[in-house]
Amino acid sequence: MAISLQKGQKVDLTKTNPGLTKIIIGLGWDVNKYDGGKDFDLDSSVFMLNPEGKVADEKNFVFFNNPKSPDGSVTHTGDNRSGAGDGDDEQIKVDLALVSSNVSKVTFAITIHEAQERSQNFGQVSNAYVRVLNEASGEELIRYDLGEDFSVETAVVVGELYRNNAEWKFNAIGSGYQNGLAGLCKDFGLDV
Repeated sequence: MAISLQKGQKVDLTKTNPGLTKIIIGLGWDVNKYDGGKDFDLDSSVFMLNPEGKVADEKNFVFFNNPKSPDGSVTHTGDNRSGAGDGDDEQIKVDLALVSSNVSKVTFAITIHEAQERSQNFGQVSNAYVRVLNEASGEELIRYDLGEDFSVETAVVVGELYRNNAEWKFNAIGSGYQNGLAGLCKDFGLDV
């Protein structure tokens, strides 16, 4: 049975699942209370961070236009432009055994495409979650439901995988940003 996390909780991933290397990060959301007449397109992205909390190389920023990390450890499976339907809206595959040794955190975010131009924010999004699956078995190991704590934010860092000695752990973050993807990129050391 999956471990259900609250904001700020951290849980071991590989110590309690020996031999686990290939996982899928599933991200999902629904759009509610929006009648602005424009498409509502949410995007997942991954920031592979060095020990200083920065992306050392822009290729370590994985998203729909750069779907694979240079070390081959992270693969974005594609952009879902509507979020319609049940289940994960977007997925990211991670092979923990391939993550470069200079990457200490793999951070997952959801942003709203053209949020400012379309007057959209996470106050109009519900049922957002991140979950970690064992790729081989499909078993859900960890789940974090973000809740309805957002209003004007246009980007949310949902969670991160991080190294703790030889093991990997997962941290449920749930931090919102008002300045969208550009703000996240700046915070993580990328020029946009």
